[in-house]
Amino acid sequence: MKKRKMKKSVKLLLLLLLLFGILFIIFVLIGCFSLVHFSTKPVEKKLKVQKEKVEMFSYGIFEEYYDQALKKVTEMSLEEKIGQLFLVRYNYYHMEEYKDYFPGGYILFASDFQYHNRDSIKEQLDYVQSIHKYPLILGVDEEGGGVTRVSLFSAFRSSPFETPRYYYDQGGFALLEEKELEKIDLLKSIGINLNLAPVADVPMSSWDFIYRRSFGTDVDLTSEYIKNMVLYAKKGKINSCLKHFPGYGNNVDTHTGVAIDERSYENFLERDFKPFQVGIDAGVPCILVSHNIVNSIDSEYPSSLSEKVIHELRATMKFSGVVITDDLAMDAVSYYVQDGRAATLAINAGNDMIITSDFITMRNEVLSSVQDGVISMERINEAATKVIAWKYYSGLF
Repeated sequence: MKKRKMKKSVKLLLLLLLLFGILFIIFVLIGCFSLVHFSTKPVEKKLKVQKEKVEMFSYGIFEEYYDQALKKVTEMSLEEKIGQLFLVRYNYYHMEEYKDYFPGGYILFASDFQYHNRDSIKEQLDYVQSIHKYPLILGVDEEGGGVTRVSLFSAFRSSPFETPRYYYDQGGFALLEEKELEKIDLLKSIGINLNLAPVADVPMSSWDFIYRRSFGTDVDLTSEYIKNMVLYAKKGKINSCLKHFPGYGNNVDTHTGVAIDERSYENFLERDFKPFQVGIDAGVPCILVSHNIVNSIDSEYPSSLSEKVIHELRATMKFSGVVITDDLAMDAVSYYVQDGRAATLAINAGNDMIITSDFITMRNEVLSSVQDGVISMERINEAATKVIAWKYYSGLF
């Protein structure tokens, strides 16, 4: 009787051990699954986010400067980031006020040089740089010919620079390079680090508004000219800027009117885009977008406010540099944007910088749009990082 009970106890014990063994294996398997599910997945997600960040910021012309730029931007306040997105109409008498809004830089016009010489304007611009928290992009439109801001005055050069086409006709690209390097030396000597040139537009005829500022109606020659001008600027260590994307063609002056371009998209592919693409391939750091309405791309907004137009630059033409608007105070913009939201539209369209003659108003508009969720922080961070990376690239920090 005792032996039977003992056998039953042994069998029961073995059965319990087997059961516990099975439960232990089940718990181990559940634990492994939980470890994978709750630890590996978030790590994978984090790595994915980091990879997307790298792909967004670390590519193209400013690639080697993005780590520094990202670090700098993470230390900046929202107000500082927003300020960096503006290239402001220069006014020396407003500097003490403007510096508290952290502008990305200033654009100077002829009147800013009129009563100066090289030494006096250099002293002034050095002072302006010194009172701002972040180094400034200082730009001019020194195209030559009818658009000269500095060489217009004899205190800076005995005669204004002629148009690039004039020098080319006189002595080919050799003479053009000589004169362009002289121009670069002049601008750099007074503290200018951006020349808003060359003009990459290809007019349809000699009667067109933009013709006098262009290199002519020949697409291939204009493309060769643009490539060389970008290379001259890189050789002279100054920033160049192609304008006026997506191409002026035969349109009217947008400073005083609305330009509606009825040409086909194929026309832009075959003519207008080519000089810009060559300049991008040569490494131009900045492209200025016009206010023209291009119906074949976006019939609703001026190019400077059009996400579709800037998509052509980014996606179609693979431009990785700074996209900047023409002055948003121009009549062509006010005609289409009457609710005071031009700067908001420009930032959301993909511009990295805005040229403005109404800085504080537009800066406050953008700040309000961010606070209201109309502009995302991601968009602000993206644009600010590109501007800061440009400044590292330019040797300003």
